[in-house]
Amino acid sequence: MTGTDHSSAAARVQTKISVADPKIMVNLLGPKDEILRLVERTLASDVHVRGNEITITGAPADNATAERLFSELIELIEKGETLTTDAVRRTAAMLEAGTAERPAEVLTLNILSRRGRTIRPKTLGQKRYVDAIDENTIVFGIGPAGTGKTYLAMAKAVQALQAKQINRIILTRPAVEAGERLGFLPGTLNEKIDPYLRPLYDALHDMLDPETIPRLMQAGTIEVAPLAYMRGRTLNDAFIILDEAQNTTPEQMKMFLTRLGFGAKIVVTGDVTQVDLPGGTTSGLRIVREILRDVEDVHFAELSSSDVVRHRLVAEIVDAYARYDSEQEQAGQGVHAVPGRAAGGRPNRRR
Repeated sequence: MTGTDHSSAAARVQTKISVADPKIMVNLLGPKDEILRLVERTLASDVHVRGNEITITGAPADNATAERLFSELIELIEKGETLTTDAVRRTAAMLEAGTAERPAEVLTLNILSRRGRTIRPKTLGQKRYVDAIDENTIVFGIGPAGTGKTYLAMAKAVQALQAKQINRIILTRPAVEAGERLGFLPGTLNEKIDPYLRPLYDALHDMLDPETIPRLMQAGTIEVAPLAYMRGRTLNDAFIILDEAQNTTPEQMKMFLTRLGFGAKIVVTGDVTQVDLPGGTTSGLRIVREILRDVEDVHFAELSSSDVVRHRLVAEIVDAYARYDSEQEQAGQGVHAVPGRAAGGRPNRRR
C-alpha cells in the first residue's frame, strides 16, 4: 500500500510503502541491512525504514523509480526468491534501461531445477537468448566470457531431453590449439582432446546426476565430441550445441550447420574477440551473420558485458579490453595518411 504526502518541501514529496509480511521486510533489508544500504546507494531519493513502513523522500520522478524498484523486489521475494545484492543491481539496471520486460519476470524464469538449485537467466539479454532458443531452429549466442552462452544452451538442451522434445544431446567444440599443439600433449587421441571438451562435461555435471551421465553417454543419448566427428552425419531429433565457434573456419561452420536434421535444434556459441585460429585464418563465426542474415528461423542473440554473471570485475575487464581494442584500432587508422593528403595534413598537389 502506497501513499503520497504533497505537504513536503516544494520540489520533494514523500511516498510511503507498507509491507504487511514481516518476512518480506526482513528479506528487503538483507543481512546486516546490506540490501537496504545498496538500495539507498542506487536510488536518488532518500529511503527510511521504520517498522513495516518504507518512506521515500525525493523528487516525484525519483520516487516513482524507487517505488518501482521496491515493487519488483517485493514480487521477487513473494515468488520465493531470497534477495541478493546481485539481484538488486540487475533489477535496478533493467528498470534504468526502461525495457518492456519486467525484472521480476526475467529473474524468476526457471529453466531447470536439480537438488534445490534452479538454473535461470539472470539478465534481460540472457532471457531474450533463452526465448530465442525456444522460438528458432538455429540460434547464435555471441558475447564475451561469463555471459552464460553455453551454460544456458546446455540447460535448454537438458530441459528438452527431459520433456522428450528431442532424443539426444550432442555437444561439440573445435579442437583448436590455444598455445599448445595437440601433437605435443601427452596421451592417446581421446586424452589429447579431453581438455577441450572438459568445460562441457563440467556443465553437464551441474545439470544431471553425475551417476547417470556415463549411462546416457554409453547409450548415445548424450554425445560430447570434437567438431571433426560431425562430418558426414545428419543429426535428427537432437539438440546440438557448437561451443567456442569463433575457432571454426568458414568451411567448418558450413559443414556443421548442414548437419541439421528433422526435429533438431542447433545453438552456436562463441566470442569473436577470442579467436585462437592461426594468423590470417578467418573465423567462421565472424562472417556467418552476413551469410545467414536473411534466412528465416535463424536468430543472432548478442550478449554484452551487462550480461556477465561471473564476478563483478569480469564485466569491467571485458569493457576495459573493448575500450583498449577500440583505441588501438583508432590509433592504427590514424597512422595512415588521408587519401589525397600529404603526411603533414596538406593536400597533395598533382604536377
